[in-house]
Amino acid sequence: MVTFLPTRPGRLADVPSFDRAIGGAESNVACALARTGHTARWISAVGADGFGDHLLAAVAGCGVDVGHVRRDPLRPTGVYFRTAGDRTGDTHEVAYYRAGSAASALTAADLDPDAIRSGRILHLSGITAALSASCLGLMRELTARRPGRPPLSFDVNYRPGLWRAAAGAGELLDLARGADLVFVGDDEARDAWGLHGARAISDALPEPALLVVKQGRRGATVFRRSTVPGGRDDAAATTVTFVPSLTVDLVAATGAGDAFAAGFLSATLRGLPDRTRLRHGHLWAAAALTDPGDLATPPGRAHADRLAALDDAAWERLHLGPGWTEAGAGGHRADEEVRTP
Repeated sequence: MVTFLPTRPGRLADVPSFDRAIGGAESNVACALARTGHTARWISAVGADGFGDHLLAAVAGCGVDVGHVRRDPLRPTGVYFRTAGDRTGDTHEVAYYRAGSAASALTAADLDPDAIRSGRILHLSGITAALSASCLGLMRELTARRPGRPPLSFDVNYRPGLWRAAAGAGELLDLARGADLVFVGDDEARDAWGLHGARAISDALPEPALLVVKQGRRGATVFRRSTVPGGRDDAAATTVTFVPSLTVDLVAATGAGDAFAAGFLSATLRGLPDRTRLRHGHLWAAAALTDPGDLATPPGRAHADRLAALDDAAWERLHLGPGWTEAGAGGHRADEEVRTP
């Protein structure tokens, strides 16, 4: 979607002007990966309008292949407006205008199977499933376990306001069970499925080989299963790794989950161990948390690798503020507190 960010704090009714940017769960992940040297392709649909032109140019400008994005001459590009600051606050407002948008009309018939199968990882979001019946059908098709499908990454992204029926939470659980790697927040698992705690979430999702449970300010846990079971997994076949979150000077939380997924996927594509994958997820999320927009520039690979290699005590001392990704690229020691005024 094209996003409109307020030029000052306040209610949407009171903000006089907005700055245009881009946003969207899957495109955010693709842009972050491309900006750090990975090959990324975004598959979607936008309108044959000016906002569609802007969106394609901006995503392509991050280095993402947009050759498989369909232009819909009958439906518009989705847009949304939001207030400044943290989305968890009582005063946060979001106004979506994407009902009937080009992306909401996507079906499995619109996708090139070769473009999907050619990737090393296929990343999907539960937000897409909530957009329309056709999008839900598309997601069911993509998450079906079939020979030749690339490893599938699925970010649950439960947004109750997008689902028109209470069955949406159950649909997301079914989709997650078809994935090889699942990202889910413990708060959304509680709200959607009534599950409390990382272990309960793991028990409810035995199928994915990797399950990442994001635990907010506490940290994140990855459950790695030695096999993809048909039923409930045995505890002896599961390796559990926990990494605490970083201390950051929060600017806005929007986009942090997408950034975490991109950081984890980047480390996954590089074959790094689970502990390092979680640390890259936290670092990339910290870049988003300290930036006002939906799509923050992630840390450079060398800078992130230095920080991810810290010992536990140095990791827990890190305190990241706005501009830390640029400051670190300029040569800060990896064990220093990285802050800007």
